[in-house]
Formats: sequence, C-alpha cells, structure tokens
Amino acid sequence: MAVTADELPAVRRRIAAVLIASQILGGLGVAIGIALAAVLAQEISGTEALAGLAPTATVAGTALLSMPLAALMTSRGRRPGLVLAYLVGALGSGVVVLAAVIGSFPLLLVGMAAFGAGSSANLQARFAAADLAEPERRGRAISTVVWATTIGAVLGPNVASPAGRTVSGLGIPATAGPFVWAAGVFLISAVMVAVLLRPDPLLTARALAGPAEDGSPAARSLRAGLTAVRESPRARLALVAVAVSHTAMVSIMSMTPVALTHHGAGIQLIGLVISGHIAGMYAFSPVMGWLSDRLGRLSVIGLAVGLLALAALLAGTAGPSHARTAAGLFLLGLGWSAGLVGGSALLTDSVPQAARAAVQGLSDLTMNTAAGVGGVAAGLIVAHGGYGWLNAVGAALLLPLAALAVRRATSRA
Repeated sequence: MAVTADELPAVRRRIAAVLIASQILGGLGVAIGIALAAVLAQEISGTEALAGLAPTATVAGTALLSMPLAALMTSRGRRPGLVLAYLVGALGSGVVVLAAVIGSFPLLLVGMAAFGAGSSANLQARFAAADLAEPERRGRAISTVVWATTIGAVLGPNVASPAGRTVSGLGIPATAGPFVWAAGVFLISAVMVAVLLRPDPLLTARALAGPAEDGSPAARSLRAGLTAVRESPRARLALVAVAVSHTAMVSIMSMTPVALTHHGAGIQLIGLVISGHIAGMYAFSPVMGWLSDRLGRLSVIGLAVGLLALAALLAGTAGPSHARTAAGLFLLGLGWSAGLVGGSALLTDSVPQAARAAVQGLSDLTMNTAAGVGGVAAGLIVAHGGYGWLNAVGAALLLPLAALAVRRATSRA
C-alpha cells in the first residue's frame, strides 16, 4: 500500500495503536502461562529438580525462533512474522495442555519451547514500532510498545487462578488452565495483527526509503545482517548492551525468590518484590525512550550500566533486609529497561534499512541465548557460592559493556 508524506502521521498512529493493543494481549498470554509453568512442570515430572526446565524451555524457544521469524520478516514484512509467531505460541499452548492431560514431561518441554514464540512476537513488536518512527523519536516509539507489556505482564499472573478454575470438569489439570486461555489470547492477537496492521510498517519504511536504501534481496539477507553488525562498532555495542542487560536481569531475578525464601520471606512478600521488579522493567520505559532521544543512546546505555551495578550491589549485600532486596530488584528492572530501549534504538540507528530486520532478529537470538545460559549458571552459582556471588558475577558482566560504551563515547568525541 503506497503511503504519501501527508498520510504518514496518521499511518504511524494507527500502526502504534495496533502494536500497543497486540502487545497488551501478547504480554497477557505470556504472563498467564509463565505464572504456573514451573508448578505444572513439577506436577508432571514429580520432582522440584525439573521444575525450572519449563521456563528455561520457553527462553530457549524464544531464542531459536528469533532467526526464522527475522528471515520471514526480512522477506515478507512484519505482519506475516508476527502472525506466525502468535500462531506458533497458540499451538505451543495447546501442546502444553495435551502434555498435562497425558502426563508427558518431554511433550511439556516441546510445548513450552513453542510457547516461547509469543515472547518472540512481543520482542519483535518493539522493532516494528521503530520502522516508521522519525529518527529523533525512535527511542520513544520503541519504549511505548515496551511499556504496553506492563498491562498484560501485571494482569497475567492475577488471572492464572481463575483460568485454572474454568477448566474444572474438562479433564484438564487446573495448572494447565492458564495455557488454554493463553492459546485464545494468542489467536486473538494473530487475527488483530493480520487484519489491522496495514500497511506493513517494515515494507512501508522500505518503500519510503527508496531503492537506494531498500537494496536488493541479497542486501536484506541474514548474511547481510551479520555483515552490517561486523562493520558497525555502534551496532556491536548495541548488541552487547541488550544481551548483557537481559542476561544480568534474568540471572539475578530468577534466583531472588530463592534468596528471599532463605531469609524467611513468604509467598506474598516475594510476589510484591517481583511485582516491583516488573514495574521497574516496563512502567518507566517511556522515560528511557525520552532520555534516549534527548540525551542520546550512549547516555542511556551508560545509565543502564550504573543502574544494574547499583542493583547488584543492593541485592547482593541485602542479606535479611527484604526492603533492600526489593530496592535492588526495582533498580534491576530499571536498568534492564534502559539497556533494552537504548540498545534497541542504537541498533536500529546503526545499520542500513535493508538489513535492519535481520540484525534485529540476531539481537533477539543473542539476548535470549545469553539469558538462557545465564539462568542455568545462576542456579549453579547460588548453589555453590550464594546469592551474593551471583550478584557479583552479574556486576562483572557489565565491565565489558562499560568499556565498549566509554570507547565509543570517546571516539565520537
């Protein structure tokens, strides 16, 4: 669909509205399922030792699906990629329900991996928001879509229990009920994107950029995306910023409930701490987007390093002080938000239009793979060294990012 310069502002608003709505629904679908994933895994496997594999499978699925979805978006646009991601997420939810009914743990892991496609769609939506945004407002466009996840992420765990009650009498375990709802939510999201995300933001951006920027199919390939990252120091910094921020956040956050339990915290208190953490992740992302556009991407990445380091210091030395742990987790969420928004905006700025979709898929693959490894390593570090050492390792991960950011800022100056 051809878009004129006069029509572009209205198209931007419509695209943003559709992405925000789908992000709310997508975030809700992911949060509903994740809320009881570990509990369901424990019920099926019969042991707590395997409970953590369910959310880990979701992270792995999100990472593995990032590049195929990026390849589809590169060749066909955002809409087909997002629709496919939501449909795969719905299929994965159905497989999880089937696994619960027949009591198959391996099938549960397969379903959870496919369920991760819902997270892939949510992550890619932030880049879809940037496709048509003016360069000076790109950070705010990304952050607005990230912010929309807050609604679904906060609401999801609270409707998991009612979702479980709705399947009573159907032969489906209550802990699998949330996945029935998640399948429905993902299907609604897929239909919404398929019908309303028009014109396609990525294809429209390419058309507006003209033949010189759009490039040939070879210039839009995954190989071209890798080349674009290798040739751009700023793109490499952006990839590191997103991956390190995400890995530090996932590693520390995943083991915080365990640390709180060791110091006598109950389920309600743990829930409040994690809720504060989620608020830090999403609720303040528009602030990070505004700062990214006003102060620059490197400044916000530097802010991410500072916030994450302070979070690791507070949480790692909190001991029995639950308030200090809560403060650390809130700052951990803020640091993640700064790193994701600033890094995503810098990445989009730093590569040619033709290679952006491929590079953005590479970014999601990198961040989720690193976070998956970090999540597994976090348990081992806490088991052998304690929660304080985990935070120390998380802080150490920030050193290469800080060095790269300083180097780029110095060379630019």
